Amino acid sequence: MNKDFDNLLPFLSYNNRELAILIGLFLSRFNQDALDAFDFSGYHQAYNILGYALNVRPKSINNYRDEFDPYYPNGRKGWSRDMSAHSKIVFDLAKDLTFEQFVFIIKARLSHTEIDWADIKQPSRHYGDSKEFSAERLITGKAAEEYFVQKCPTIELFNGFHITNTTDLGCGFDFKLSKGMERYYVEVKGMNTRTGNILMTEKEHRVAEELTDRYCLFVVRDFRQTPFHDYYFDPLHSDRLLFEKHERQVVQTTFTGKLLTP
Repeated sequence: MNKDFDNLLPFLSYNNRELAILIGLFLSRFNQDALDAFDFSGYHQAYNILGYALNVRPKSINNYRDEFDPYYPNGRKGWSRDMSAHSKIVFDLAKDLTFEQFVFIIKARLSHTEIDWADIKQPSRHYGDSKEFSAERLITGKAAEEYFVQKCPTIELFNGFHITNTTDLGCGFDFKLSKGMERYYVEVKGMNTRTGNILMTEKEHRVAEELTDRYCLFVVRDFRQTPFHDYYFDPLHSDRLLFEKHERQVVQTTFTGKLLTP
């Protein structure tokens, strides 16, 4: 195993609170480069997206960054008190990590797919050029989904429903809600801004067409400032939404290996 990767294994097992502290250290130490790594437009957006993705308060990410600011020449004063015991443990273990190692740890923990260390360890810091792990990708993934999980019990219509996470099953929706014989199927989308476009895959569109008013499109808006949500039952026939069909041809490259006779 690559030695650089092997040294990161303890951080990959961090719980959400420890990872939030690590992210605060990352933002404090690397500033704009840290934001660019995920294509964040600013710190407020970073706090919202990373906080919801980790199921911690966005303000906590801000507080952890402020806690580490006095230790780095970043132009911010931060807090004028000693760092907490938990933060001190993370700081002592992670203070010598490279920029690339921080990026790998965070992306490996927040991504739905496996991350290759070789893809991260590049001499350039312009990670924002890659949309594979951009702010937009995180919004449409873990951040918006965790937002829904947090807010669902507070929505009167969904009160008392059991939530089943189906995001990894590829079934055309992210969550199944059940209470007795009642069922709702919820697809979660996220947006940087208050208005804009959302994308439905062909499968999501087909399932929404089949389930009609049992299918709910849950949209989380404005991660750049203060996230809020709207939801739409039978979204394909809603007078508040307008869908247009777009088709594109995707070229996929594969390699075939021929087994040679010994």
